[in-house]
Amino acid sequence: MMTQGSSPGHIASRPLISVIAPCFNAERFLHAALESIFAQDYPNFEVIIVDDGSSDQSLAMLQALQSTYSFTLLTQANQGVSSALNTGLKHARGVYVATPDLDDLMLPQSLSVRAAYLDAHPEVGCVAALISYMDSEGRDIKAQRRSAIRTYDFAQILYDAVVTGAPTSLYRMQALRDAGFYDPSIKVQDFQMTLRIAAQGYQVHELPVCVTRYRRHPGNLSRKYRVMLEADLQAIAPYKERPGYDHARTVLVHKALKYAVVDDKPYAWSLLRSIPLRHYNKTTFRRIKRLIFHR
Repeated sequence: MMTQGSSPGHIASRPLISVIAPCFNAERFLHAALESIFAQDYPNFEVIIVDDGSSDQSLAMLQALQSTYSFTLLTQANQGVSSALNTGLKHARGVYVATPDLDDLMLPQSLSVRAAYLDAHPEVGCVAALISYMDSEGRDIKAQRRSAIRTYDFAQILYDAVVTGAPTSLYRMQALRDAGFYDPSIKVQDFQMTLRIAAQGYQVHELPVCVTRYRRHPGNLSRKYRVMLEADLQAIAPYKERPGYDHARTVLVHKALKYAVVDDKPYAWSLLRSIPLRHYNKTTFRRIKRLIFHR
């Protein structure tokens, strides 16, 4: 992909980035998402879109959009986002890999700022950044703000269940290969890959710069806390013998409880019973208070 005003020599000097975007029933947001991807100021990237068995008009729209934008379109029966990303990775040629969601918007500097960081830090397998939130109509809600780079190793990521969001993460392809790509049985992609890359000895860093406008709407997987908890527990399961596993499990259950105490009280009580008493902390008691007194 050559951006306007870029010379072939300049493009050759920058590592190729594979932008792999899974698509499932994203017809409402496709035009805007693709426009943001192809508005990147980075001079050397390819785009691979994997339709994961959409039941709306997404596939037909993507086929039509190929007359406007140059991207590879792959299709598969619905198998989940992790499987869709693996499908895309089989065709990817990039040194780095970005995995945006097609209901979000990439800011123009999204690829360039993260690629420059990976260029300068070969020990980093994944560099993430910040997001700003918008509603389903694209109206700004709030933005993440930080003043310093955050750095993580495997022990920190496991202990605190640190997730670097897939829409803001740029991965080193070699790190993805070393991690064995995604486990397709885990239906959520970002936490499992943060762990898998760090488990290979790579560092994971997060930049204090916004690179993505994240769209909040009822279809967000992040709002399906039961699915998220199941996937997160699957993601940490291989590390049961590692120090920090028990703390990580408690953190993940607390995250699900934040929503369950309001939406599903019987399920919330079952989650609370799954936390050993020795792991109760201030968050646990806040969740219990909310569970008892919320009406």
